[in-house]
Amino acid sequence: MTAARHAVVIGAGIGGLAAAVRLGARGYRVSVFERLDGPGGRAYVHRRDGFTFDAGPTIITAPFLFEELWRLCGRRLADDVVLRPLAPFYRIRFDDGASFDYSGDAAAMRAEVARFSTADLPGYERFMRISDMLCRLGFEQLGHRPFGRIADMLRVAPALLRHQAWRSVHGLVARHIRDPRLRVVFSFHPLLIGGDPFAASAIYALIPALERRWGVHCALGGTNALVDGLVRLAEGQGGTVHYNADVAEIMVRDGAAAGVKLASGVSVGADIVVCNADAARTYRRLLPQLRRRRWTDRRLDRARASMGLFVWYFGTRRRYPAVAHHTILLGPRYRALLADIFRGRPLADDFSLYLHRPTATDTTLAPAGCDAFYVLSPVPNLDAGIDWTRSAEPYRRAIAARLEATLLPGLGDALATSFVATPQDFADRLLADRGAAFGLAPTLMQSAWFRPHNASEEVRRLFLVGAGTHPGAGVPGVLSSARVLDHVVPDAAAL
Repeated sequence: MTAARHAVVIGAGIGGLAAAVRLGARGYRVSVFERLDGPGGRAYVHRRDGFTFDAGPTIITAPFLFEELWRLCGRRLADDVVLRPLAPFYRIRFDDGASFDYSGDAAAMRAEVARFSTADLPGYERFMRISDMLCRLGFEQLGHRPFGRIADMLRVAPALLRHQAWRSVHGLVARHIRDPRLRVVFSFHPLLIGGDPFAASAIYALIPALERRWGVHCALGGTNALVDGLVRLAEGQGGTVHYNADVAEIMVRDGAAAGVKLASGVSVGADIVVCNADAARTYRRLLPQLRRRRWTDRRLDRARASMGLFVWYFGTRRRYPAVAHHTILLGPRYRALLADIFRGRPLADDFSLYLHRPTATDTTLAPAGCDAFYVLSPVPNLDAGIDWTRSAEPYRRAIAARLEATLLPGLGDALATSFVATPQDFADRLLADRGAAFGLAPTLMQSAWFRPHNASEEVRRLFLVGAGTHPGAGVPGVLSSARVLDHVVPDAAAL
């Protein structure tokens, strides 16, 4: 009897674990190597002083992508993980104190739009029809299809032109909606995947329709409940997940991936290698002996990286029941602030924030009578030259003062635990190129065929998943990148 073909997966992030499950279902013996002490990658979990904090993704959309993975293993997602739909999806608070409750309820959304501008109701409806079309094209039809050849891009080019993909998301919204605050409400979504709304391709205006169709959810126990579930699925197939196992090199033999070499010096042979590491790091660092044809250091240096993130995790000794599960707290500037962030300017004095209060839905994530939070501020990536060893604490204090003055009165006296992550931490801990939180920015010329391909252009039998490859960042994106493997990786029996 022939031994099962061996697949090595680098990284136990959501994309890597989803890839492991899919490969296991297709007959591979799978080994996952993760440099951290636990799974998740950007979706790692922190437990401090009785509080549980998701390190990264907190918004779960398109849950059918998770359900599909459980079905591949003969199980039901609902048997292992409880997803709770949220209403509203987000509460968007403007600098003047006005707020917009963003939800999937069509009537409620029309009422919210009308509160700001009745005249914009027809334009809002037009925009949502366009978002629906973009969702069908960009997510349902193309999100799980490989773009390994230029012909794949040329095939969809007429549709992209028809849907004006050359415009920015904000530009598309502005064609239909006139109220400046509503333009913000319906154009901020690229920030969820690391993009500038004024530069991200209009194809990413699909996100409002995606959210309306499948909802916005949270996982009880935190997003890491989904990560732990994926680990159990992979191990239930006979796969193994190794922690504190840093991959130093992808071994190449006769132009094909042949396994990995760990930082410990141990070599592990494989028939295929799937890399969930940052795509730029994969090519810069993990293939040291390879003469790259396309993804050279020069090309990677010239590529536009996504923004950085400053994240403050904190718990309070009191509860704030008026604060929603997801709040977007906008500052006095929008376009000018985004220009500061995405053009690598010095750290601005003002900011816009995403405040996550998971205990609004799941009180088990904090001690009784307490709340768990994280607040996320988009900031320039490390290209800006910000010294975060000096800037982090003053920036945290400024954010704390803003929160205390708006949503969280008495915050300073209520703090029970507190720690931060900066772009430098993304670079040092997660090995994110330039400390960019989402890999390459989602511009038109860095999407689909123009991103690093799922089947590597440089090395045969090397495959990429995660935020840095097609279709891009965000939980649906990295899950879809693993779906692409069904098209580009042969079944184990065929190797």
